[in-house]
Amino acid sequence: MEKLNAIDLRIVEHLDMQKLPESVQQMISLASTPEEQDIILMATLAAASACVPNMYFRYGPTGKKYYANLQCFILAAAASGKGIANQALEMVRVIDEQHPMLIAGDSTLAAWYKALEAQGGVGYMHESEGSVITDIWKASAANYNTALRKAAEHEAISRNRVKGASEIKCPRLSMLLTGTFGQYKALVPSVENGYFSRLLTVVIRGTNGFDKRYVRSKGGQSAVPQMVGNRLLRTYEALMEGDEREWSLTDAQKERLGEHLETEYATLIELLGDNFHSAVIRMAVQIERIAMVLSAMRGNFAECADSDYETAELIGNRLLLHMAAAYRLIDGDANTIVPEIKPLDQKAVLLKLLPDEFGHQILIKEAASQGIPSRTAERWNESWQQQGIVYRIRHDRYKKSA
Repeated sequence: MEKLNAIDLRIVEHLDMQKLPESVQQMISLASTPEEQDIILMATLAAASACVPNMYFRYGPTGKKYYANLQCFILAAAASGKGIANQALEMVRVIDEQHPMLIAGDSTLAAWYKALEAQGGVGYMHESEGSVITDIWKASAANYNTALRKAAEHEAISRNRVKGASEIKCPRLSMLLTGTFGQYKALVPSVENGYFSRLLTVVIRGTNGFDKRYVRSKGGQSAVPQMVGNRLLRTYEALMEGDEREWSLTDAQKERLGEHLETEYATLIELLGDNFHSAVIRMAVQIERIAMVLSAMRGNFAECADSDYETAELIGNRLLLHMAAAYRLIDGDANTIVPEIKPLDQKAVLLKLLPDEFGHQILIKEAASQGIPSRTAERWNESWQQQGIVYRIRHDRYKKSA
């Protein structure tokens, strides 16, 4: 099977900005490079996920409850623009002034647990230098890893000390860390570690040149996180009123999510091996969390709009490629920030392999040879037509654009 060029890790460049909530658009506007756009997007989503209380969805055969909380590590070299993630922290500070939620990462495990317990198991941890976390956690890295893994699944975290035992029954921790590969690997030592598949990882290539924006900007930028924070405060307080609310994807969106991850599963497992399968499977939950955060930011607390699902699916698809890059870094040579890996974009591969003119049977046959479900291939053909990449010339006959 033909492989495409080295992986494109960009996220925001693949999004339709008009489909994003206004607050997310405004936060992204603070960025000046594609790398900064991706950083501030993920930082905004992770931070906003801490501000969506009492809202959950059910997933899996047991109908387990999942809340919005995202945990994300932005893996980047020095001078790569990751400092812009701190704008998302300023956004959360607005809520924290009235409803305490910030938890310091620069803490011993006991102090960290105590702070999370004091806030009812709910909080947001933000550290712009991974070394702050990894340096202080060296003595008990395994215990921190376990605690964060359990928090990602809302599983009980317990502590047993001389003064007595205690338990956080349903931790709901959102987190944003930025750091280098060495700092990341201290937290996620191996691809077999259960936290790898639960921690969203964003890999940033390259570095930025000298930033001259301070010469011409005066005030301005700091107003955006404050403004977005005030909107989130209203969302937070609205959700805190009354009982918990169950939010859901539509039946059509659930079916599409299953088909989408089935395709990605086959592609990435073939390239990376069975150890990567848990990352693909758990991305379904992460996509639903992202969609729920986007919905809540619009004030939609019941059911997902198609535009928010489509955005979340696309972000999840890009994040799988980022996690594939991190997987290769952990499993292989980490001399460079990202090795040249070549996963397949099956949608692009299928289009390339189709003849200039094709019918439905040819489309389905070629898709089947690539392990792509027929419904997925049909949906892709519809999207190609919408984008003008393919056009219909007569009944059951399509032609690629020149």
